[in-house]
Amino acid sequence: MSTVADKLAKKSTRKTSGKQVRLRLVYIDFWSAVKLSFLGSIALAVVTMVSFFLIYLVLQATSVLAKADSIVAAFTDDSIRLSEVAGLPQVMAFAAVVSILNLIVFTVLGAVVAGIYNLAVKVTGGLLVGFMSN
Repeated sequence: MSTVADKLAKKSTRKTSGKQVRLRLVYIDFWSAVKLSFLGSIALAVVTMVSFFLIYLVLQATSVLAKADSIVAAFTDDSIRLSEVAGLPQVMAFAAVVSILNLIVFTVLGAVVAGIYNLAVKVTGGLLVGFMSN
């Protein structure tokens, strides 16, 4: 069965100075995809925690939180203090919850994408990948 990638490969007339190899990706190991997506989501969780911390520090240093606290206090007659609701422990707890949810979602998403790709390969024949050495 001839695919579009095969036809394009045959039309290529330019000569290369190095060795060229064309491989077809026809299967992605399910557990390898799960492990890789888990490691990627751990890295994303670390980035999320650090970014929440840095954004909080910038907002605290520029006194944006203090101004927002005074605006909220004016509207609620000092019944709600934004500094109590959005302190550093609360912000970091929220960042931890977001990180854990992202960890679960991206790990499952990596597994689903690997499964869908393995099913789609049966119809499309796989992904043609070319390598060349100079």
